[in-house]
Amino acid sequence: MKPSALFQILVLLLFALPSAVGADDLFAKANTEFAAGSFKAAIADYNAIAGSGEWSANLFYDLGNAYFRDGDFGRAILNYDRALRLDRHHPEADANLRIARDQTHSLELSPPALERYLNFGTTNFFAVVGAIFFWLAVIFLILRPGRMLWAVAVMVLAGICAFAAYRLESGTRGQSLAIVIAGNVEARVATADSARSVLALPPGSEVLILQERGDWSYAALPNDQRGWIAANAVEKVRL
Repeated sequence: MKPSALFQILVLLLFALPSAVGADDLFAKANTEFAAGSFKAAIADYNAIAGSGEWSANLFYDLGNAYFRDGDFGRAILNYDRALRLDRHHPEADANLRIARDQTHSLELSPPALERYLNFGTTNFFAVVGAIFFWLAVIFLILRPGRMLWAVAVMVLAGICAFAAYRLESGTRGQSLAIVIAGNVEARVATADSARSVLALPPGSEVLILQERGDWSYAALPNDQRGWIAANAVEKVRL
């Protein structure tokens, strides 16, 4: 290894190590604050870790617990959802999410039938499998040009996987999913507080952001209608 390359690696390690140690120390501090009942202080420290990009399912689970104990059920549900995005099989986050939803009577989006069938996999799963099928088709065309039917069949499978990834990404668990974090939120027919209400949304309710306009967001609602919501009343699950 060249001396310059070795020097660059050492510099990266020196800068990365304090950051990792600092995040661990802050996480331990937040846990101590939570155990002492200082929930707002714990929330501030957990959020500081999340803001640094040191994400983990347990971090968002603990942040959700801190918000729950502080009485902020909308943000508790938001962070339980984020924990489950990172670990679909986090039993504590799943259980506490159900408890928080029962507490607020929040509304959930109903996924269409196709999305329910595709729910056994994630967007990344279908994207990876689709890429594998695509390159298999390319290999068939190069190495076995006489087996065109096989290449076409594998390419069709790649297309199906790509379609599945697209549907999940644009669906009720995709990048546009948001959680109502404020109280007394009303979805309205226009971008004005005086406009007619379409639906009352308890904290923790799910909406799908379709368009953003200034201080308002146009969203698909749990009752299969659409309406405008104050942008500061909702937050997307995906960071």
